[in-house]
Amino acid sequence: MERKTLFVDVMLPLPVKGLFTYRVPFESNDHVFPGQRVAVQFGRKKLYTALVRRVHERVPEGYTPKYILSILDEQAIVNDVQYTFWDWMSGYYMCHPGEIMNAALPSAFKLASESKLRLHPGFRVGDADLNEKEALVAEALTNRSTLSIKEASDLTDRLKVLPLVNTLIEKQVVILEEEMKDQYKPRREEYVQLAGEYQQEEAIREVFDKLEKRAFKQLQILLAYINISQDEDGYPEVSKAALLKMADANQAQLKELVKKGIFNISEKTVSRLIEKESSEKPANIVFNEHQQKALDQIKNDFREKEVCLLHGVTSSGKTEIYINLIDEALRQGKQVLYLLPEIALTTQIINRLQKFFGKQVGVYHSRYNERERVEIWNKVLADEPEKQYNIILGARSSIFLPFSRLGLVIVDEEHDQSYKQYDPAPRYHARDAAIYLASLHKAKTLLGTATPSFESYYNSSGGKYSLVELNHRYRGIHMPEIIIADFRKEPRKKDSESHFTTPLLDHIEEALKNKEQVILFQNRRGFSPRLECEVCSWIPMCIRCDISLTYHKKSDHLRCHYCGYHTQVPAECDHCGSSRVLMRGFGTEKVEEELSLIFPDASIRRMDLDTTRSKHGHQKIINAFEKKEIDVLVGTQMVTKGLDFDHVSIVGIMNADNMLNFPDFRSFERSFQMMSQVAGRAGRKNKRGKVIIQTYNPKHEVILDVVEGKFKELYARQMSERNSFHYPPYYRLIQVRVLNKDYRVLNEAAKVLAVQLRSIFPGKVLGPEYPLVSRIKNQYIKQILIKASRTESVGALKKELQLHLDDFTSLKAFKSVRVRIDVDPR
Repeated sequence: MERKTLFVDVMLPLPVKGLFTYRVPFESNDHVFPGQRVAVQFGRKKLYTALVRRVHERVPEGYTPKYILSILDEQAIVNDVQYTFWDWMSGYYMCHPGEIMNAALPSAFKLASESKLRLHPGFRVGDADLNEKEALVAEALTNRSTLSIKEASDLTDRLKVLPLVNTLIEKQVVILEEEMKDQYKPRREEYVQLAGEYQQEEAIREVFDKLEKRAFKQLQILLAYINISQDEDGYPEVSKAALLKMADANQAQLKELVKKGIFNISEKTVSRLIEKESSEKPANIVFNEHQQKALDQIKNDFREKEVCLLHGVTSSGKTEIYINLIDEALRQGKQVLYLLPEIALTTQIINRLQKFFGKQVGVYHSRYNERERVEIWNKVLADEPEKQYNIILGARSSIFLPFSRLGLVIVDEEHDQSYKQYDPAPRYHARDAAIYLASLHKAKTLLGTATPSFESYYNSSGGKYSLVELNHRYRGIHMPEIIIADFRKEPRKKDSESHFTTPLLDHIEEALKNKEQVILFQNRRGFSPRLECEVCSWIPMCIRCDISLTYHKKSDHLRCHYCGYHTQVPAECDHCGSSRVLMRGFGTEKVEEELSLIFPDASIRRMDLDTTRSKHGHQKIINAFEKKEIDVLVGTQMVTKGLDFDHVSIVGIMNADNMLNFPDFRSFERSFQMMSQVAGRAGRKNKRGKVIIQTYNPKHEVILDVVEGKFKELYARQMSERNSFHYPPYYRLIQVRVLNKDYRVLNEAAKVLAVQLRSIFPGKVLGPEYPLVSRIKNQYIKQILIKASRTESVGALKKELQLHLDDFTSLKAFKSVRVRIDVDPR
């Protein structure tokens, strides 16, 4: 029988166009199929993990394809629906398929080769004329078989070590090899089991008698084993670590029992994931009449519409409605994706969902390490529903998981800008992408929020989505009283500048006296956003970005929040030498310190990026606040979103003006959302909360809209302006960013590109202009904005734009220019 010659079209995790064809070795013909990972050589030497898209018999024309090197999976790890979803994302967000793959797969799935240096077989010490650095590498390789590029860099103390490596290759001192690295390894753990001959009561009694007289600690281990296994049938395998901990014994003492043949030790693959049993049933939730009406309307609307917007005020009981819908989806044998914008939000929601659904709930976000993320991926992928995660709670990257039975997508806080991915590509919006993903699975999507995005509200008003409103707080909880505190009325002090108005301090003092809690919102982390010389107005700037450095008091450093550059605080002005370098503005760290001086007995903590970098940083702070171990929580936008605390009576917005004055057409919308959301944290159960908004502009229309809860009035005004000036949702935006290290090359490239785009898209192009931060990581930036009416084919416009950008980037004069596309920029 003649053997077939098979080929595979594969996708690589690289920013390259299209798929690549490789040949399948005959012996692998029966083992290769779409969705598997395979190892391939790409280029002269580099090895990569690729995903099989198609298996076929078509012989490529014009070249001889390389063979795949190995098949890495027994079963597919990516399904057909995911491939369709990735293709849509690649087209809609104008990026390469490999960039989607790179974003979607956990890093541990992506084996890549590492370049290793090895001594050239013909090299002899003394044969070549080597300088000091070259000799260091050669000497190191005489003592060990290989060196990685990083090790060579560390050894020679050179950041740019590749020129040195190339010289050593030319001198035939070293050769370069590629070594594949598998980043995922299952966790192995030792388990202990009572030996078969001792699994009888009489035999155990004899062992007890012997150990009681001679080896007390060994007896303790045996007792601990019996104690752990009493709830199980027979004599099960138990975790060695758990056994020794319960017995307060060590490995040597257990080893003696193994030597005596009393215990056997074996090794098992175990999960890294922590799972909890459920304790309650969703049927136990009692709805009030408003919730029940909203729930019935959502279910009714889902018969005709694919997407429903639930506009429910803060504390209206939206989560209970979500739980009911999740329970219904699970009873239909479906999976559920529950999206949240912030990792901080997952802590409370995880506890609530696990309370009802137990081990069916999985959590997926960036704080999990890569090996844990692989295990979550596999739990979603599992063939048998009882082994699967049927509910995934996660941040935006959760949309890439391998769902096979998706029935419901919930996008909580759908308005939040954290759903937008900025860099690297794909620059997608998780809410919009999730709606398309749901449509591929014929699933329903529920968008939930107290402050809808104008785009979603526009879609629901126009009939594209259904709209359900929930205007009453749960259990009769009152909406908070909102007080405007005018900074202009505060007495000015010569020696000090307070960032607290008298009304806010008075209400904080009262809350602390009553053993109540306070949340303070300041949307800047650090101590002071900038330093400034009082004499000449010099401001310390980042050496790599056009942005002022932020002072962080805890580390006593100035730090750039864009690239991470940090430096010591200057003792004097770099420009004029004056020692009068003062701090301007204030961040969360400054608020925390100032309040600690005013209320020294209060427990005050911060929740921002600096205090929540660890895996469980958010959870520890939230748990402490729930237990009332913290009196005042100071935070950035993390504290504004969906957190429910029973004892918060006061919420303070430290500075409303920063948000309102941000130069963006969405600034009023976002300011309203942020102030309304943080205000919603105040007041629970039997007491009406209070919100104090500090401002220099108490008559600002947006602040007055927040006070009076006038979302629809703000929406109407803003939509009129956006329609007049051609902004979303009436027009679609595509932002083209041009970057280069040389600002002169950048200016010329941006100018040429803008002229060309205007000729293709007349009347639709704005720019080029420098953005607010015009240089990041030594790359100067200019941006061009393209506006397209919703009535025209945006797909055709994108294709034409992509063809033109391909031509532009191939021009010799602009080879060093980078172009980034952001569809629907936020």
